[in-house]
Amino acid sequence: MNQISPMAYVHPEAKLGDNNVIGPFCYIDRNTVIGDNNVLQNGVTINYGARIGNGNEFFTGASISAKPQDLKFRGEDTICEIGDNNSIRENVNISRGTASKGTTQIGNNCLLMENVHIAHDCFFGNNLIIGNSTKFAGEVVVDDNAIISAAVLCHQFCRIGGYVMIQGGSRFSMDIPPYIIAGKEPIRYSGINIIGLRRRGFDKDTIDLIHNAYRVLYSKGILAEGIEEVRKTLPETPEIKYILDFVSSSKRGIIR
Repeated sequence: MNQISPMAYVHPEAKLGDNNVIGPFCYIDRNTVIGDNNVLQNGVTINYGARIGNGNEFFTGASISAKPQDLKFRGEDTICEIGDNNSIRENVNISRGTASKGTTQIGNNCLLMENVHIAHDCFFGNNLIIGNSTKFAGEVVVDDNAIISAAVLCHQFCRIGGYVMIQGGSRFSMDIPPYIIAGKEPIRYSGINIIGLRRRGFDKDTIDLIHNAYRVLYSKGILAEGIEEVRKTLPETPEIKYILDFVSSSKRGIIR
């Protein structure tokens, strides 16, 4: 049974699962689907096109599936998908998709801290931690297990690899490959994320292999030469394959 405050508004066409808590002054629009065991604290807005899973908590002022801030948007029927067990803190704004991809997607077990903005058509993975006031432009991809600190500015179309740590206050318009620390001004490669990898259960041999891959990649002035040398000199473990696939398919180029 859902607990809905008499001071909340739920559109008659909204679809709610079971055991949700809807606080006062929440607004839930039509064409929305909310699963089970979600908590919406006071003043949360669930806009048209939201698809929300189970066990999420939304804090005051969060706005989900907002109309895209994109001048090309013409009211097309798009959605915003939120997975399970996410904590979406105060004043987080997540836009729904546009005709480009049709959806904005957030995975599972993510912490989006206060005042984060995620623009249209972004695809975010699982187990992410995103710090206060960090902003993502449209069509950004963030792979699983990334940690992005506070007040980071990310250009449209960028991709952020898994298991990275991005320093607070950074800004970038190129891709950030997996397993590394990115920081300083201007942003650049600052070593591999050793502490984060250890916490995620990576053993010493795997960490050393990742370190060697980046040592080779960044020792070459031409990235293609580094990729070829890594292929020749290092075993193709899943981690090495992920790195090589990431950097070789990068459309914006990777930070150096």
